[in-house]
Amino acid sequence: MSMILSASVIRVRDGLPLSASTDYEQGTGVQECRNFISSLGVSYMMLCTENYPNVLAFSFLDELQKEFITTYNMMKTNTAVRPYCFIEFDNFIQRTKQRYNNPRSLSTKINLSDMQMEIKLRPPYQIPVCELGPANGVTSAFSVDYKGAGKISSAHQRLEPASLSGIVAFILSLLCGALNLIRGFHAIESLLQSDGEDLNYIIAFFLGTAACLYQCYLLVYYTSWRNVKSFLTFGLICLCNMYLYELRNLWQLFFHVTVGAFVTLQIWLRQAQGKAPDHDV
Repeated sequence: MSMILSASVIRVRDGLPLSASTDYEQGTGVQECRNFISSLGVSYMMLCTENYPNVLAFSFLDELQKEFITTYNMMKTNTAVRPYCFIEFDNFIQRTKQRYNNPRSLSTKINLSDMQMEIKLRPPYQIPVCELGPANGVTSAFSVDYKGAGKISSAHQRLEPASLSGIVAFILSLLCGALNLIRGFHAIESLLQSDGEDLNYIIAFFLGTAACLYQCYLLVYYTSWRNVKSFLTFGLICLCNMYLYELRNLWQLFFHVTVGAFVTLQIWLRQAQGKAPDHDV
């Protein structure tokens, strides 16, 4: 018996499930396979029996895609943070699945020739059930791992929401960078006026500025080796202030080093968001 077993809608960027069927039961005792298509950063996936016609599978996914795009704009899908936050879309999935599980009851006839041509130009990706990875010891209906979804790349990984202390650290780091930049320009003026200003002081000021700005970047964006970079940047801030001890009093040195340490701590505390948990719905 050929039939559609379940369907789901997943955000491609990070694999966040947006909506899914709620009536799928594992262990159906039939050969299963997955098909999916994607558009505008969202993938539409279905689990069906192995002998389900490709034309109907494609048409089913195409209907889901059109309805989802019409119902939810890109702003909502891009800013969603909670898994299955569009679970109400399951009502449309259920109605459409019932129609396609009984093709004779389809309200509109499918133009087979047009659909065959569309499949050749934009074929749905098919995954045999043997390729589906296990989740918690069993094969989950939504635990697929494929290129472009389900894996979070470091280039697109998001950080946890900023805390109040993180915002304060960002502002203080900008302030320290601005102070270093102003002192650097003053040192250049002194050098041009032949007041005997050391060129190395100018370099130290601008290196301190760059270190503070880079700490702000690490606080906002995720990069590989982020924690190591933050520690090395803090070390550079300490070295610059050690070199500038003759131009700054004790309280100024304490302020710059303390802010650098505080920002480094906030970088360590604000970690990347993990992949959305796999919920069997």
